[in-house]
Amino acid sequence: MSERFATGANLTHESANAALSAGLAQISAGATAVDCAALTQFDSSALAVLIAWQRAARERGAALAVLNLPPALASLARAYGVDTLLHERH
Repeated sequence: MSERFATGANLTHESANAALSAGLAQISAGATAVDCAALTQFDSSALAVLIAWQRAARERGAALAVLNLPPALASLARAYGVDTLLHERH
C-alpha cells in the first residue's frame, strides 16, 4: 500500500513555498502518491510544485503518482506542454 498525502484546497503562488516544503517532507518520509482531489484553487505554481515533488521522489529512487488531478489543472499542464511530466493516476 502506498503512502499518500493531499494537496489541500489551495495551491497558488502565495502558498507554493509552504506546500513545496510540506510535500518534500512527506516524500522524504516515503510518500509515493499525492492526492489532488481537494484542490479547487490553483495557478501555474501548482504545476511547478507537482513537478518538483516528482523530481524529489525520483531522486529517492521512487515515483510519485499524481491522483485526482482536477481537469482544469490537467488542461493547464497540456497548455504549458508539461502534461507528460505528471504521472497521473485516477
